[in-house]
Amino acid sequence: MKNNVEISEDLSRRIEILTSRSTLTRDQIIEDALSHGRSLAWQEKWVAGIQAGIEAADRGDFANEEEIAAVLNKYGQA
Repeated sequence: MKNNVEISEDLSRRIEILTSRSTLTRDQIIEDALSHGRSLAWQEKWVAGIQAGIEAADRGDFANEEEIAAVLNKYGQA
C-alpha cells in the first residue's frame, strides 16, 4: 500500500541528493529511515564515508601489508 506524505522542500532536496549519490531510490531511503531509524543525517554521513573510501581507493590509498598484519594480529584471523 502506498501512502503519500508531504515533506518539506529541504528534506525532499536532501533525499534527492542521497538518491543521486547512492543506488537507493527515494522510497528506499524513506523506508530505511522509518523502518530502521536511520535519519537522513545518518544516511548522508554513511554515503559520504563510502564516497571518501572510493576516492581513497582510486588514489591508491590502501593499507600496506604491515598495517593489515597488525589488524589481523590484534583481532585474530578468521
